[in-house]
Formats: sequence, structure tokens, C-alpha cells
Amino acid sequence: MYKKQKLSNGLRLITAPLKDTKAVTVLVLFPVGSRHETKEINGVSHFIEHLMFKGTQKRPTSLDLTKALDAVGAEYNAFTSKDHTGYYIKAASENIELAFDILSDMVLNSTFKSEEIEKERGVIVEEINMYEDNPMIFIQTLFEEIIFPNSALGRWISGPKELIKNISRDKIISYRDSHYFPGNMVVTVAGNFSEKKVKILANKYFGQKAQNKVKPKFDTFVLNQKSPQIKLNYKETEQVQLCLGTPAYALDDPRNYPLYLLGVILGGNMSSRLFASVREDQGLAYYIRADMAHYQDTGSFLVQAGIDKKRIKEAITLILSELKKTATGGVTEKELEDAKNFLRGKLVLDLEDCESYADWFGKQELLSKKILKPDEKIKKIFSVRKSDVQKVAQELFVNKNLNLALIGPFKEEAEFVDLLKF
Repeated sequence: MYKKQKLSNGLRLITAPLKDTKAVTVLVLFPVGSRHETKEINGVSHFIEHLMFKGTQKRPTSLDLTKALDAVGAEYNAFTSKDHTGYYIKAASENIELAFDILSDMVLNSTFKSEEIEKERGVIVEEINMYEDNPMIFIQTLFEEIIFPNSALGRWISGPKELIKNISRDKIISYRDSHYFPGNMVVTVAGNFSEKKVKILANKYFGQKAQNKVKPKFDTFVLNQKSPQIKLNYKETEQVQLCLGTPAYALDDPRNYPLYLLGVILGGNMSSRLFASVREDQGLAYYIRADMAHYQDTGSFLVQAGIDKKRIKEAITLILSELKKTATGGVTEKELEDAKNFLRGKLVLDLEDCESYADWFGKQELLSKKILKPDEKIKKIFSVRKSDVQKVAQELFVNKNLNLALIGPFKEEAEFVDLLKF
């Protein structure tokens, strides 16, 4: 299914072959994101991700990098989160060496020219503006601000605009050099490839001498919430964006398995409880879903929806009522069985693609204590009982845990305080 190796310089190599595909994905991951930053350099991890595409010693310009990949029809991108950063190339299998060559060149040899840094400041500021102008995306950022207060987890991945406009090249390079080295990397190769060739390529392109660097550290989040919290972002909209949720469990906590199933039953698909009651029965929302986020030390469970602004209070009351029902009355055997089968089917579809397959194994190696194969995760999900789901609901759905973020034409938090109770 997969194989884990370690190069002499400390780089971890994961190989995950997939039959019946002619493609391969090479994914390079670093355990560094916005939660590893100080407040004074918030956004630097994301800034570095952008700059990795701006030229190397071997390929001096962005065009030199992209033309080589475009010439073979490759897909390529990068991403920064709160706890990791990744770069990937997906290409036809015969182009695997090109993927290794360019990815290693980017992450190990980017020049970060001053003129490119100056241009990219404006690009990132416009990216921030784009997200702020998209309430469906921005509401999630606001929600994490209140659910992880006084913590790097509550800061924006992009950082504040003024900081991005002014952070120095020296600080950017210092941060990069402290984190981007082979012993801090996980390289995952998924798809159609020769195991022997991958090992050769990994040593050729990522096998340089190890450097003695410090592993990234972060301050562990300590939950200290004692009452419901509210955050309003005033915006003249017809539809209100809502996130309503509670703190939840860390990435490797076994209680996540019943939580996954609870999320499906409440808002994981079009036959879920919240979709049926909030949208179908009452017509309060166009979309509504339940979701969760997991970090190595904490997590969250949330309900997100786009709500008619005139009926927002009615919607909040109804959502809380549905959550409470799972804590007081549990879920049915049929709901539980359907949710298990839904997750199994979704996982099969998600992992058909070599890009998703690389992501599955790479992120577990980077962030989890143990890599689970897909069938092992399914086995854990199918071992969950009704009582496990209800217990999780009872733990999470209590008044003091509630957090509400809204984007819409509201200025007074007091309007919503009395609504936040089960």
C-alpha cells in the first residue's frame, strides 16, 4: 500500500503506488505554517509559499519554472495552512524526474530577489482583499479568531496587510532558512512509478548534506472558554454568513471517529438533519453544512450556513435545537449505518486520484503519530456505536462552548447573546 523510507539527511520519503493510472504526484510538505510564527511576522509562511514560484538560480524567472511544467501539461500548485505548507506537481508518469527537479529547485534554491518580493507584496494584499470580499470563505477565518483566542491559531494565515507591505527581505529569508531543510521535509510520491527510480531521484534532487536546524515549535493551545463568544463583521448583505460551533478534539484523538459520523448525520450531505430542517422544511438557508478542523493539540466542530438576514435568529435557534437533539436523544441505528456507508463511499472516491492519495499519506506522516491506511480508517469508523456518537455530542454541545461568527448587517452582539444556549 505504501512504503516509508528515510534518507541519510533526515528527509522522509513516502511512496504510495496506485494501479490503473498513468499519472504521478510528487508532494513536498513542511511542518510549518502561521501557528509557528510570532505576531511580528504573521503571514511570512504564506509569503514564502508565493516566493517559491518566483525564480531560482537555475531557472531565474517565474516563467522559466511554469513554462517547463506547462510544456508537459502538468498541474502544479502550493498551499499554506496554520500548521503546514505544501508544494506539488502532478504529471504524466514519464515526467516524474521533471517534477522532482523543479520541486527541489524551488524549495531549496529559490533566490527571493528583492524586486520579486516587492511585486509579490501587492499580489498578497489583493489575495487578502479577495478573501475579505468573499463572506463564505472569510467567515471561517473569523470563526477561528474567536474559538482560538490569544493564540497563533486564531491569526490569519495570510497575515495583516500592513505587515505584508513592510516585512523585510532579511526576516523572510531567515524564517525560510530556519525551516526549509531536508530533515524537516516529507516527500510523498503517489501514482504510477518505479520504486527504484523514485529512490534514485529522491537522493539525486533532495539528498544534499544534512544541516543542523531546529524543528518548528508552537505554543500548545489551552482551552479556557467559560461562556459563549460572539464575533460580528458588519457588511450590508442580503444573506448572512454564519459559523456556529464549539471546540473539539486534537488530530489523533480517537473521539474524532464518532465526531466524523455526527458531522455527517447533522450536516454532511443533502439528507442530513440540518439540511432537512433548516433548508427543506423551513427554507431558511440555501446551503448549510457541518464541518470540523483538527490540529495536533486541538480542534473545532462547526455549522456553516448562508441565512436569510430577516430570519437569522430563527435559524440560530433551529440549528441549536438540532444539535441538542443529538446530545439528549442520540442518533438512530439507521442514521449511523448510513453515515458509515457515506464516509466509506466518499473516501473511495476521494482516493481515486493520485494527488489526493499523496495528500492522504503525506499529511499523516507530517502531522499524525501514525499513518492509517484507508481500510484501517474505515474499520475504526465502522466500530463506532450509537452511544459513542451521543457521548461526543454531550461533551461538545454545552452552553459555555458555543461560538458564533456572523457576517451581515448587524452591529450589536447583545442581539444574539440570549440565543446562545441549548
